[in-house]
Amino acid sequence: MELDGNLGKTGLEGDKDLQFLLNGGELTKVKSESWQKKRFFRLHEDCETVWHKSSRLFKKENTFSINDIDSVRHGRESEGLQKYIMDSLEECCFSIIFKGKRKNLDLVANSPEEAKQWVTGLEKIITHMDNLNSQQKSEHWIISCMRKADKNGDNMMTLSELKHFMRQINTEVDDTYAAMLFEKCDTSKSGTLEGEEIKQFYELLTSRQEINEIYGKYAQTDGLMSADDLLNFLRTEQRESVTLEDAERLIEKYEPNLTAKLNTLLTKDGFLRCLTHTEGCILNPAHKQVYQDMSRPLSHYFISSSHNTYLMEDQLKGPSSTEAYIRALLKGCRCVELDIWDGPNGEPLIYHGHTLTSKVLFRDVIKAIRDYAFKASEYPVILSLENHCSMEQQKLMAHYMVSILGSALLTQPLGNEMPTALPSPQELKGRILVKGKRLNKLDAVFNNNNVTVEADTVSEEDEAAEVKGNEQKPKSEKSKIRLAKELSDLVIYCKSVHFSTFENSKEKHSFYEMSSFKESKAKQLAENAATAFIRHNMEKLSRIYPAGSRTDSSNYNPVPMWNAGCQIVALNFQTPCKQMDVNQGRFLPNGKCGYVLKPEFMRNPDFNFDPNNLSVGPWLKKTTLHIMVISAQQLPKLNKDKPKSIVDPFVKVEIFGVPGDRASEQTHHINNNGFNPMWNKRYKFTVNVPELAIVRFLVMDYDTASANDFIGQYTLPLTSMQMGYRHVPLLTERGDVIPSAGLFVHVMLVDA
Repeated sequence: MELDGNLGKTGLEGDKDLQFLLNGGELTKVKSESWQKKRFFRLHEDCETVWHKSSRLFKKENTFSINDIDSVRHGRESEGLQKYIMDSLEECCFSIIFKGKRKNLDLVANSPEEAKQWVTGLEKIITHMDNLNSQQKSEHWIISCMRKADKNGDNMMTLSELKHFMRQINTEVDDTYAAMLFEKCDTSKSGTLEGEEIKQFYELLTSRQEINEIYGKYAQTDGLMSADDLLNFLRTEQRESVTLEDAERLIEKYEPNLTAKLNTLLTKDGFLRCLTHTEGCILNPAHKQVYQDMSRPLSHYFISSSHNTYLMEDQLKGPSSTEAYIRALLKGCRCVELDIWDGPNGEPLIYHGHTLTSKVLFRDVIKAIRDYAFKASEYPVILSLENHCSMEQQKLMAHYMVSILGSALLTQPLGNEMPTALPSPQELKGRILVKGKRLNKLDAVFNNNNVTVEADTVSEEDEAAEVKGNEQKPKSEKSKIRLAKELSDLVIYCKSVHFSTFENSKEKHSFYEMSSFKESKAKQLAENAATAFIRHNMEKLSRIYPAGSRTDSSNYNPVPMWNAGCQIVALNFQTPCKQMDVNQGRFLPNGKCGYVLKPEFMRNPDFNFDPNNLSVGPWLKKTTLHIMVISAQQLPKLNKDKPKSIVDPFVKVEIFGVPGDRASEQTHHINNNGFNPMWNKRYKFTVNVPELAIVRFLVMDYDTASANDFIGQYTLPLTSMQMGYRHVPLLTERGDVIPSAGLFVHVMLVDA
């Protein structure tokens, strides 16, 4: 086993684009109009790290991992490149977008051909890394840590390097145990581990007792698993409806040993690969695609929605950016907010009014939406307009939307006659809808009724704002301005109206008229009039938004709003928190398309569902959820600046749903072991309404002296969980996959 390179493991050996990256080349790094400097970039031989050299003397060489890259964009696709680089260099430009809060890396190549080769090469490696199963990612990570521990690069490991390696992989061992491991593997008695000795050490280290026990129980064919043995495991433990042919297909796909594969046998390595592949993980693979009926009215779906989408941070002084829209849309968000104010030179601007947040041009945001609206999902995007502009700038807003969005912008109802219900996501594929004020009824489109009335452009959100002090003008000072017909005419299925009562809405409001509710009002209605709210939301859309007092862009709990059937539950996507984890978990299935079909009892007017007072009905499917938290693998080090800092992990399992189903349990913490901690703890939860239940697995680092630190989490609907022994991937606070880390659990649902 060698530590010096992964080229042969990329599956891209001999590829000209990969070879181009390994040779490297000069690129111009762009930070501002005046800061544009040449730097030499190349891919390291490990094919996992990009290296670039600074011109400053004695400065440490800069590197970043391929795993840290979110995407690579060709052209002037970042704010920096659009601002500082001329149009003629469009094809020479590209940006590396990082996960988390790290700033984009804007680069200009010497020619369009070189730029294309950089982009193509990086995308090939990113795709390859993404396609590895968790077992392969684990191998990559361990070998990478071994390489770092091999300080002199001689492909050998001394006892001192072995101890350093153990700290690298986040586990603390005493000197006696380290010496024993070393002596056991140093069969040549040379004082160093090399070749087969390193391989033996690796196998000793990565042996998983829990997998050995499961495999031993079902491997009944001369110590190996036959197709029949595997079928027995899949049906008995995993509760999968599979055939012998399915078991044979898995052996063919995952067994690494050719002799075993020829005899249709599964070794322990092959069994582990089965368990760690995406098909075997906790999320039902059938739910990774759009699998729900998408032909129902829009009001029958939960819709992934963002509040203050333009902000990258807090709403008092944070930066506004087109990048914030791009990131939200790429996460599957289908309703974004645009807070528009008069700007200088007649150009409307987007920012948070009466605050110190920076400003971004309305037209630039509309261009970003055009370019990224349908990359993550083909289903409709709603633009929620908070319009504070003068008549002239409103007309310019309408002009920009029509000219930039083109045929994607919905400018009239579907069909040739006045509709009686909202269209479906299926019918609105690839379309962009405008939510805002409208001067007249929608049927005016069909009967040429162009009579206009004066409309107050102050939104419900502004009227209900809770910001104290001078940030917000008193209501009495707010001026009433006329709404431009050009802008009004773009509002088709999402006309904003004021809400007073459910009875008033039923009598006076049409299906296309929708209201926005501040979180406190929505919470009050969800608690005291849930059945009426659910019935209201069967026909009409409701948008919920955070209180104005949340100046730090914190989030409220979206679950009670979903329980009341609210579709557009808008959260601050820019703020990592438990509420955003739950939101991303809610929209994880159905292909992450941003639309999730509500349960039938929230769509059918024959039912009177009340989440707060559960009566007998189709929603009541009392179930016992058994979860055994078995182990974790390769949890990340939190304090990389302190080599001897090791995590003390514990796991918390949380259930979100109707009030009667909310619960949580947690394991004890394990000292100094983030590599392979084991708990084997069983927990039992009673779930009354499984169709609304969401399960969150949270891994924390225990700290006696201060608050526990976040390590990783994974959240998904109960109805999307697979049964049996399952690996659970872990995500960072910002929702990115931690490549090598995971939990191993056993899940079982039993009718109560």
